[in-house]
Amino acid sequence: MIHQYKLGGYNIVLDVCSGAVHVVDEVAYDIIGMFETNSKEAIVKAMAEKYADRDDVTIPELEDCYDQVVALKESGKLFAPDNFESMAGHLKAKTAGVVKALCLHIAHTCNLNCEYCFASQGKYHGERAVMSFEVGKQALDFLIANSGTRRNLEVDFFGGEPLMNFEVVKQLVEYARSIEKQHNKNFRFTLTTNGLLIDDDVIDFANREMSNVVLSLDGRKEIHDRYRVDYAGNGSWDRIVPKFQRLVEARGGKDYYMRGTFTHANPDFLNDIKQMLDLGFNELSMEPVVCADGDPSQLTEEDLAVVMDQYEKLAELMLEKDKEGKPFTFYHYMIDLTGGPCIYKRISGCGSGTEYMAVTPWGDLYPCHQFVGEEKFKLGDIWQGVTNKETQAEFAACNVYAHPECKDCWARLYCSGGCAANAYHSTGSVTGVYEDGCKLFRKRMECAIMVAVARQLGNN
Repeated sequence: MIHQYKLGGYNIVLDVCSGAVHVVDEVAYDIIGMFETNSKEAIVKAMAEKYADRDDVTIPELEDCYDQVVALKESGKLFAPDNFESMAGHLKAKTAGVVKALCLHIAHTCNLNCEYCFASQGKYHGERAVMSFEVGKQALDFLIANSGTRRNLEVDFFGGEPLMNFEVVKQLVEYARSIEKQHNKNFRFTLTTNGLLIDDDVIDFANREMSNVVLSLDGRKEIHDRYRVDYAGNGSWDRIVPKFQRLVEARGGKDYYMRGTFTHANPDFLNDIKQMLDLGFNELSMEPVVCADGDPSQLTEEDLAVVMDQYEKLAELMLEKDKEGKPFTFYHYMIDLTGGPCIYKRISGCGSGTEYMAVTPWGDLYPCHQFVGEEKFKLGDIWQGVTNKETQAEFAACNVYAHPECKDCWARLYCSGGCAANAYHSTGSVTGVYEDGCKLFRKRMECAIMVAVARQLGNN
């Protein structure tokens, strides 16, 4: 299977199953497009007629180009078969019972009242709560006990707003550091914050202990303040931006990213990206809102068309900034054409519910943060471990081949079947398909591949 498209002045041919990316001229592009359904003679004849006005396109050259396509196919770099289905589930079976990461819901409460919040302003459809040190300690012990021989472990401090329970965050990091060597483990911590409670103590601690810090900013002041308000209805942009700038400067401009959300109010999110750049931030992410049908912030069909165009313009902006010597990172365009995840990871998915779980303030385990509060997805708790084996098995079976709709999708080995939470909340099944998300993902991948191609070819 191949995927052909034109973007940024490049004719790009992606061989889906080998991962090979080819940048070709117009003639080769057309020959590849006809290759599987036409004979050599028919293709050469059709190309000779189409390019009859070009002196540089001759019958011998067309035949040679066709033969080069044949050679690429024989070498497994074009029209490679999909031989991976039998591997589906192998990685999860091999690592069954091994947990490598936890999302600690250190605070089910928040000092903002964001209208589009999937977590119900931090409450997750339940009561406000904060995690005690004792629960957090048990969660870390659970992670160590269930991590097998894996050395590197990841812990995300999440909310709500985790800085509303900052003392416990510090205590848990101290505890983890005190025991990691004796268990031959290495903890990597991440903090996600809306920024209101950032001060010098937070900055010093984050720069010392957090491998990554995720900062919530929706870009333009008028967009950010439309949704990200406090309980008095006041916007938070003016209060958090200077704090974010101080934190990022103290981190040397590394190991962070700004995470924004675009909604029906700002499908033209490139303007928000530009605002973030103007503020001095260059590690960026803008995520499409995922919400219930009928929600005022939901993206419409008209919005999706705008967003598609914005993704292309974002790719152009990234290449322009490269030329200016001012490169920036966009999270969804991070792709490595020369390597990337192994095939097992590409087909097995994110690992939610198996190697990655979320922990509530009272110690319950869920497949990931987006399932917290959905009682039927409760897996167990940090004392008894996973007791809901049936639900865990459902997540273990989540792979790209569990989605019949993915069979003919060229992007399947990049999304690995997509997000189980988005699938469930849009279709009612973790193996369903969130169609709008698929459309946006495919466009992002086209743009990401084009940017990677341009950079590899010298951004000419």
